[in-house]
Amino acid sequence: MDSIHDLGGRQGFGPVEREEDEPAFHARWEAAVYTMTNAAMREGIIRNVDQFRHGVERIDPVAYLTHGYYGRWLGGLETLLSEAGALDAERLDAEVLARGGDPRVGQAARPSPTPDTVPPPSAPGAARALAAEPVFAPGDRVRTRSEPSSGHTRLPAYARGRLGTVVAHQGSWVLPDSNAHGRGEAPEHLYSVRFDGAELWGAEAEPGQAVHIDLFESYLSSVP
Repeated sequence: MDSIHDLGGRQGFGPVEREEDEPAFHARWEAAVYTMTNAAMREGIIRNVDQFRHGVERIDPVAYLTHGYYGRWLGGLETLLSEAGALDAERLDAEVLARGGDPRVGQAARPSPTPDTVPPPSAPGAARALAAEPVFAPGDRVRTRSEPSSGHTRLPAYARGRLGTVVAHQGSWVLPDSNAHGRGEAPEHLYSVRFDGAELWGAEAEPGQAVHIDLFESYLSSVP
């Protein structure tokens, strides 16, 4: 969806800091969030990874930028637990107050009053067989769609309306745009598409730079 989470290609957020020998978790609460999220998936409260990603996308924008990686997970998890009726917001607020906190400060979760109804997956994993042949083949020139998205999508904003070249067919997979919202798995062919840096970033791109993005068939159209 078009929200603060789609930071790819945006300026003003500083360099990516790479930590040598980075641990899996920097604090015990991060491990707890990881465990709770996976438990919610195993129990069927969160039905698929696309639904979870969309839950993270919908958290408060300030929280998204300031709470860190597992802080975003926590906001998405609270959002989805609340929407599923597995978490009582008033009871949670009371617990925060009892521990000396203010539930109005730093709250990330933003559950919808009319959440999507998402069914369980039809099979393990996300790979699915398709009878239809792929529309595109390696070497084909394609253009990505340019329309904004009000829901979940794996087409980043910086790559919309851009020209690229298909370099590989990656099989057929569940379509996240549909799967996240309970509209069916709607599997599609997936392609690795190469974009020249200048096509994405303009004259300021590094010479010879290219980006490869895995994109679903419905994101693409043929270029003569």
